[in-house]
Amino acid sequence: MIKELNVVENKNNRRGRRPEWLRVNLPSGKTFKNVAETVSDNALNTVCEEAHCPNMGECWGNGTATFMILGDVCTRSCSFCAIKTGRPVEGLDWDEPRRVADAAEQMELQHVVLTSVNRDEREDGGAPIFADTIRELRERIEGVTVETLVPDFRGVWEPQQIMIDAHPDVLSHNLETVPSLYRTIRPQAKYDRSLEVLKNYKEHGLRTKSGIMVGFGEEPEEVYELMEDCVEVGLDVLTIGQYMQPTKMHQPVAEWVHPDQFAEYKRIGEEMGIEHVESGPLVRSSYHAEKHV
Repeated sequence: MIKELNVVENKNNRRGRRPEWLRVNLPSGKTFKNVAETVSDNALNTVCEEAHCPNMGECWGNGTATFMILGDVCTRSCSFCAIKTGRPVEGLDWDEPRRVADAAEQMELQHVVLTSVNRDEREDGGAPIFADTIRELRERIEGVTVETLVPDFRGVWEPQQIMIDAHPDVLSHNLETVPSLYRTIRPQAKYDRSLEVLKNYKEHGLRTKSGIMVGFGEEPEEVYELMEDCVEVGLDVLTIGQYMQPTKMHQPVAEWVHPDQFAEYKRIGEEMGIEHVESGPLVRSSYHAEKHV
């Protein structure tokens, strides 16, 4: 039974000043500096920087980072995302897998998260770079585990098959929001297509994961319905976090969701049958990713 939450609707859970529970420390420390230098020295991108992640200080301070491959220009224009949009002018960077492995080795990582921009201008969606990076990491770092946060590849089978053959330890693809908000939040994506992609990977033996943000104006019932869809496609891990507007040009925050509601999402999701639900205001899809293997 879904618990009814008596959350007072005030300035802390509506648009306006960011509430206390969303305040984070500024990035600092020797380990943070070392991660920043390693990423820069290897000419790499991280989703931590590009997406203005609030956990960058914590994660980089602990020596972890999420590598963003396939460039820094995305062919889609999701209204929540701070990554640059447009048409990439360059092809694939075939040396990128080596540089990612170099950085991971220098950082002494045992779990590596790879994500990317969308490369819709390519039939293969850039999947070969994902596969080469997984291969390079496994050849260089004994016992390493790899999570790949991939696009939907427009539902095309070839790049999905490439990812299945590469067999990452966790295959993640984010639903991002509830279906009623797709036209506003993810105009070039399709909710049913994303579910089908997750189902395909699960049916081919991969451990699957997805993530959403809340605070766009969705109703809790819509989140529960999304969870039911996740159970139907066999999803193993779901992350839920608070949307935070990266710039004034992006989708505004409709609501600051109270931590009690995040706790309730976790409880209900796991009761429904999702193995692990990581749910909290500061949670992002790669947050505590090493625990999701």
